[in-house]
Amino acid sequence: MTSTTDRAVPVNRGARSRRDTLPRRRRAPRWGLTLTLSVLALVIVLPLVWVVLTSFKTDFQVISDPSGILPHPFTTEAYDTLLNSQSQPMLTWVRNSFVAATGQTLIILVTASMAAYALARLEFPGKRLIFAMLITTLLVPPVIFLVPNYIIVTNLGWLDTLWAVIVPGAAGAFGVFFLRQFFLNLPKDYEEAARVDGASELRIFAQIILPLSRPALATLAVLSFLSNWNDFLWPVYVLLSSDKLTLQPGLSLLQGAWTTHYGVIMAGAVIAAVPVLILFSLAQRQIVESVANSGVKG
Repeated sequence: MTSTTDRAVPVNRGARSRRDTLPRRRRAPRWGLTLTLSVLALVIVLPLVWVVLTSFKTDFQVISDPSGILPHPFTTEAYDTLLNSQSQPMLTWVRNSFVAATGQTLIILVTASMAAYALARLEFPGKRLIFAMLITTLLVPPVIFLVPNYIIVTNLGWLDTLWAVIVPGAAGAFGVFFLRQFFLNLPKDYEEAARVDGASELRIFAQIILPLSRPALATLAVLSFLSNWNDFLWPVYVLLSSDKLTLQPGLSLLQGAWTTHYGVIMAGAVIAAVPVLILFSLAQRQIVESVANSGVKG
């Protein structure tokens, strides 16, 4: 006659065996996911590595051995040519791009955050209609606004100035929509407690909403900076002088009608990418936190 403890032993062994085999079943998908992500990372990184290495080659090396990866010999001739050229002021283009992108980003953060707070937290007539109109502008192709914006910039006397690439792009509706969705997910307890203490809406916005929204503001700042930094079409139309150009239209001048200096072009691409990589590395944690904590709420 067997005891109850003896009969329970096979059951425990079976449960233990199932627990032991469960992690093994999950290892295969994890290895497959790791392999897939590694291949995708190589696909993305390898062209960037090729650009960096090509920037340290001469034009003769690029043309004679286009499949070669490592430069032989290693030279900084392309960077010297680019940074010391009088007809192609690379450092001036970088400065103009930095000023334009930073100025537009600051304007977007101020105006979009205030408009988003009003649409998310305040009640006033026509609120839903205004938000619907803002969303509608996101569905219109940006090239449609090219001619109207050009006429406005010309009438304001901003043609061939950095104001032309700072102000018009700061009026987009994406920042308002993005911050509004984030504000809707914030708890209202702090705001209600502040109103009980007699705080005004402006004080609540400045001392409660904005500190809680740092991840979203950092994400919007990076997106706005990158959008202006990489803009090519609009600066081509409104910036006419070589010393007023931003980086992207300036880089297009590196390629001539009859000759192409591949090393110089790749060096310009590397210089253009460095500030972007630094900005993203500094704001990466805030961006991930914003994506993890945000959601779409009506």
